[in-house]
Formats: sequence, structure tokens, C-alpha cells
Amino acid sequence: MSPYLTPTELSRALSVRDLTDPAQGYHAAQALLDSVIRNLTAAWPSTTVRIVRTPPIVAITDNYDLLGYDPEDVTRDARYTRYLSPTTMLRSHTSADIPAMLRGYSQVAEDNSRDELIVLPGLAYRRDVVDRIHVGEPQQVDLWRLWSGRACGAEDLRIVVARLVESVLPGARWRMVPARHPYTRDGRQVDVWHAGEWLELAECGLIAERVLRGAGLDPARWSGLALGMGVDRALMLRKGIPDIRYLRAGDERIAEQMRDLSPWRPVSAMPPIRRDLSVVVPDEIDDETLGDMVRAALDERADDIESIHVLARTRHGDLPEPVRIRLGTTSGQSNALVRLVIRPLTRTLTNTEANALRNEVYRAIHIGPVSELA
Repeated sequence: MSPYLTPTELSRALSVRDLTDPAQGYHAAQALLDSVIRNLTAAWPSTTVRIVRTPPIVAITDNYDLLGYDPEDVTRDARYTRYLSPTTMLRSHTSADIPAMLRGYSQVAEDNSRDELIVLPGLAYRRDVVDRIHVGEPQQVDLWRLWSGRACGAEDLRIVVARLVESVLPGARWRMVPARHPYTRDGRQVDVWHAGEWLELAECGLIAERVLRGAGLDPARWSGLALGMGVDRALMLRKGIPDIRYLRAGDERIAEQMRDLSPWRPVSAMPPIRRDLSVVVPDEIDDETLGDMVRAALDERADDIESIHVLARTRHGDLPEPVRIRLGTTSGQSNALVRLVIRPLTRTLTNTEANALRNEVYRAIHIGPVSELA
């Protein structure tokens, strides 16, 4: 199998609507982002704001190397990254655009001070699980504040986080816990207390000196803060939306609610349809790869899938001999029990329709020579 996307897969990925882009129609995601920017800049009257939108095809060097990712980092594996060629990819995070942005400041004269908030909203592209809070093309925003002639520190970071939380969940409790990112130092994960539990909202830290140097900026003169947030997740928290599929649903009852930040009003809930599949899969397959295979096979109909997860697996060598023969497994393969939950947002499927969808999922993930269709 080629590690690169096919033209059809690339076209499908690039056709996904960017909810943060006004040119693609208004959406509540834009209201949330505007609120965040207003709250941040209210604390920094001398700060200029630079909103940057760039195409999602980026150099692998910018997405990984210049942000400090290790050459052996598992995230680089083609199972998780959408490569287009040996040198290009669909960005896996909006931080991929940061190295190019920072390089533009290397020509700023020493007597010309800068204090700028760089806002990079857009889609990221990943191979991810299928469930209520994950999609293969998440909405993200990177918010990097860059200074020349001033060193920033932990208090600056605390102010940024406080303002961010107040924009997304006014009055919510929050905390920062240590986290590692290759492009920051003193990295933190930002959690908010919501519905009786701590939920991750963002990640942040001080810009690592190696990232500044890689962009031609002298760390003795330049410093800054880096913060990344999932806009999808933040909007779901703000409005109380239970399923990420609602954000792009075409049904007018749902789409009408995506035009402001008012609380979510439930639409009629469809009953879930569960199917457990016994399939033959490669030993190394995980829920992220599984999810990507299902999205690729079903295209728009993947929106009818609420979740798909591996419940259990048994490697070829651990299977009883009669089962190996019946399934036709070989070394390097496993028999997996996969739980498929089908729940369209706005209609109920007939049993025949559900079985047909079940069979398409089965064909997409099963690699054994013997098929068991509904």
C-alpha cells in the first residue's frame, strides 16, 4: 500500500468545510474565535493581531522538523499522518504554519520592536478514531504571541490561559498541568472543570529557543508564548453539544443552532444500532487506523457511524487451530472483535439499511479470505 494519499483521497480531504473561515459561510466557530481574540487583546492594548490563513499542504520539515519533533516520533508514521509525497503532507496541526510565519520576522530591524499575536486557524488532518469527539479533520487554532526586546514568562502564560478560558467557558474552574511539546518549554495542558470532570481545552508553553533559532530569530532578542486549541472541542463545551458530527450537519434544525453561541437544544435522538464484527486485521492495527479506513470507504456515509472500536483481539499464534483454519489467518494477523455503533443524526435506519452499512464497514477492514456478511 502506498504511504501517500491518492488524488481522490486528497480531493475529499480538501473539500471539508473550514468552519472558522467566513469565506465558507458563517458558523458559531467564528463567533467563538472572535471572542477569544477580543479577550486576549483586551489585556494587551499595544499588541497587534495578525490572522493568517494558509493552504493545508505543508512541507514535512515545517510540520515536524522545525518544530522539534524527533525523527523517530510515532506520530510521523503513515498510519497517523497524511503524506502527499516524500517532502509534503496535509498538516497534522495548525502549528505547522508557524515556522514559515516566524521566518518572516527575521528581517525586522533591531530598532523596530514587535509585539504581535499570530492567529492561525484552520483544519488539521489526521488518521483518528471514530467516536463522538473525534474527526479526521479537526478544527484548530494556534495563538502565538511574539515579542522582540522583552522576555516572557510564567505569569504571561497564566494571563493568556485565564483569558482563553473566560472566552470559552465563562466562570469555569481551570488548571494547568505539566505537558511536553517539542516546540515549547515549560509546557502545560489546560483543563477545565465541566459537567463533573476535568476536560482538556488547550496546550501551551513558552516558545522553545530552538524553534526561534530555526526561524532565524535570536532568542536573546525574541521570546513568546505558544498556545493551541481544538476549536471543535471548545465549541462543543461552550454550547453543550454532545456529538461532534452536529457541527457540520446539514439538517436545518441543527444547522440553525450553529449560527450563534447559545446553548444546544437537543433534536430528536435516534436509537443506536450496534453490530459486533469478528474480522481479520493486521496485528498492528489500532482504532485510529480503523477509523481512517472506515471514513475512506464510506465517504459521506461515515457520518452515520457514531463509533467504532476494537474490543478484543487474538493474534494468529494464540488462536486455536480450528479457528485459524476457519478464518484463514496467517502470521502477522489477528482476529479482532470490533464494536460498530450506527446512529444517524436525523433519521432511523431500517434493519436492512443497517446491515448493508455493517457489511461495507466489514469489507473495509476485514483482510481474511473468508467473509461473514449479514
